[in-house]
Amino acid sequence: MGTGNSFFRNTKMKNMHQGVLYALMAAVLFGASTPLAKTLLNQAAPLTLAGMLYLGSGLGLSAWYVLRATLARKDQGETARLKSEDLPWLSGAVLAGGIAGPVLLMLGLTLTPASSASLLLNMEGVLTAMLAWFVFKENFDKRIFIGMLLIVAAGLLLSWEQVPVLGVPWGAVAIIGACLCWAIDNNLTRKVSASDAVQIAAIKGLVAGAVNLLIALMLGYSLPDASTILAAGLTGFCGYGLSLVMFVLALRHLGTARTGAYFSAAPFVGAIISLLMLGDKPGISFWIAVALMGAGIWLHLTESHDHTHEHEELEHMHEHRHDDHHRHEHDFVWDGKEPHIHPHRHDAMTHAHPHFPDIHHRHSH
Repeated sequence: MGTGNSFFRNTKMKNMHQGVLYALMAAVLFGASTPLAKTLLNQAAPLTLAGMLYLGSGLGLSAWYVLRATLARKDQGETARLKSEDLPWLSGAVLAGGIAGPVLLMLGLTLTPASSASLLLNMEGVLTAMLAWFVFKENFDKRIFIGMLLIVAAGLLLSWEQVPVLGVPWGAVAIIGACLCWAIDNNLTRKVSASDAVQIAAIKGLVAGAVNLLIALMLGYSLPDASTILAAGLTGFCGYGLSLVMFVLALRHLGTARTGAYFSAAPFVGAIISLLMLGDKPGISFWIAVALMGAGIWLHLTESHDHTHEHEELEHMHEHRHDDHHRHEHDFVWDGKEPHIHPHRHDAMTHAHPHFPDIHHRHSH
């Protein structure tokens, strides 16, 4: 293998592992927000709290987006803003994951014990992977499938100690419906993941937060005091907003199913923080679940998907470096700094190297 090709392979593996880091950071932020949000449920109704969390995410990220644009120098080039052709995908993601999902979850929680609900919520990762693999045709192999099974088994085991009867079946159906909505959201968001992650997450937070809060007010729920609103907003900004930005970046590098698998670590983060906050001691099932989760993540981390594949001609815009996939000229004065953002075209090519189903590798097998 030549030195140049070896460097390219090492660069690709570095980019893939960067995607893993993004996914795990998203899981940590979201997982940490769960016990924090639970402490606010005594001050606000669930639907009101959901609206404040999403709105805190949207407002915080919007402020970040505006500040970033204000501070950016004009010679830094463009940002990968959403385009008109992205709006149907983003609209579908917001409708499914930001509006329908939370409403179905709140409906399900009124009919189903909370412990059973936590068990059912593990269906999100399963449904995300199933849609990615069988509807959106994302590639997977036996190793990835087994890794996903281990991660799902860990999530089920983590919740199993608290499982009573499932209660009213319609509650379970509603919660599974919420998980399906979020799975659809994850897969549709992947379609726009090459665009500005902050802009995507800000729009989703603003729309979902405003709609959910409006529904809560129409149902007669009142807003809590100012300190609770502020706490919910900050929790939403970190646990929903920044987490979603990291999730979108992971989608860009890893594809939907693999990002969802790593994001399944979120319940463990929440469980550990809850244990520290409440002073409880974990049982044997917790440590078995940790082992299963670790084995599943290890299978994904050590994946080597390498075969000859063909790239079709493609035009798009995203942050990039001039690697084997980006050997293009510039129609503007370039100062040589990388990474940078501008519209660029990929010529058709055929080659082989390790890869994940990222924004450049969405080919069939």
